Amino acid sequence: MINPAIVEGQIRGGVAQGIGGVLYERSAYGPDAQFLASTFLDYLVPTACEVPDIEVLHVESVPTHEVNFRGVGEGGTIGAPAALTNAIADAIGVPITESYLPPSRLMELLSDSPHVAQR
Repeated sequence: MINPAIVEGQIRGGVAQGIGGVLYERSAYGPDAQFLASTFLDYLVPTACEVPDIEVLHVESVPTHEVNFRGVGEGGTIGAPAALTNAIADAIGVPITESYLPPSRLMELLSDSPHVAQR
């Protein structure tokens, strides 16, 4: 790696985006096709307070091509949504087949959970 701090920042930023995509962000449109979340008052994103500490472990491999560099991008955006959704499903014992899980939806799923005592 040329700059491990930049690589770690890209990974952490991607994971934060993945968390936001599952728990906070939603591009909603009204019946008149108008965008309903045009400001950050309506469109939530996770802040540093909502993102957990992320431990990054580096695994470098020998290049297989004469060009000795590869990009990192924001790879955390690929695995984080599935990992978070599966962790929630495992925790509450209910299969989840959607990727937007705001608090109201989590409460609905919890009401179907065998792990939660029904009142």
